[in-house]
Amino acid sequence: MALSFELTANPSPRSEADRTAILEDPGFGKHFTDHMAVATWTKDAGWHDGRVTAYGPISLMPSAAVLHYAQEIFEGLKAYRHADGSIWSFRPEANAQRMARSAARLALPVLPKEDFIASLRALVAADQAWVPEAPDGSEKSLYLRPFMYASEAFLGVRPANEVTFSVIASPAGAYFSGGLKPVTLWISQHYARAGAGGTGAAKCGGNYASSLAGQLEGIEHGCDQAVFLDAATQTFIEELGGMNLFFVTKDNRLLTPELTGSILEGVTRSSILDLGKELGLDPQEQRIEIEQWKDGVASGEIVEIFACGTAAVVTPVGELRWEGGSTPSTAGAAGGEITNAIRSRLLDIQYGRVEDTHGWLTQLA
Repeated sequence: MALSFELTANPSPRSEADRTAILEDPGFGKHFTDHMAVATWTKDAGWHDGRVTAYGPISLMPSAAVLHYAQEIFEGLKAYRHADGSIWSFRPEANAQRMARSAARLALPVLPKEDFIASLRALVAADQAWVPEAPDGSEKSLYLRPFMYASEAFLGVRPANEVTFSVIASPAGAYFSGGLKPVTLWISQHYARAGAGGTGAAKCGGNYASSLAGQLEGIEHGCDQAVFLDAATQTFIEELGGMNLFFVTKDNRLLTPELTGSILEGVTRSSILDLGKELGLDPQEQRIEIEQWKDGVASGEIVEIFACGTAAVVTPVGELRWEGGSTPSTAGAAGGEITNAIRSRLLDIQYGRVEDTHGWLTQLA
């Protein structure tokens, strides 16, 4: 039976003045809307008790399974206000499908796609006023964060018999507040993000926690983020802590590391593979050695490099550093021609500035 998310309005919402001030300069992940969507799963009853209620603290017992065994997953997508005032999301069914895959890997119950999208619609309907306008390419949006966790109170290594699903929302400005600029990356040679047979292809918090030590190592060497290699050989490029990588070659190939089970399949990544064909590129998924990156930049074979993800959309990659060496940036001051063409095309579709020929947009309100 499909879930319904009935609204119990927040009795103490933010004032219009407070909300207006926040939407002027929302930052990213700093402020949250007045409501959240919630549903419960139990082994006996399945999914039930869908509701939209006031945003606020979550009550958990100290013995809640998620705190001890990390049985949790999450998603990330955005709601965009178009010029006519309507509100849309970008490929939410792909996020629903990925959440289902993540749930299966973490032994959590699968939330049906229809219920996933219904939860987004219900929350956005309650908090429509929090979806910012985005004039003149400001890239403002409402970031949506669905997540699921083992809420049963018990100690023991087994799948939980009670699970909670929730969606919260946060108004977001452009990820790069100072304007788009290339990121400098550090090759993490002492840490791996994920390994064969692990949870690398699932969107779970443990993968992000395991990337932090490598990221801190990169920061210590003056870099913005770390790029992780395969755990077995430290030879093949996988991804950043939270973004996929692409390489543009001088013969117009668009290369990205193939999905091996330890790389998260990004929704933006799969969209770029489709858009690349429209831009006259030859998209290819393959295993890419880190030496190909170094040698390709040195020889001129690789002409552009960029990373992609929901939050930052497309980010030009500049210098690559490692212990004892570095490669120069191919990105110039703000990324190459193809990098920016792909970024602009994605944003134009998301904000309704061009026709959505792929059927990627879903109206939420």
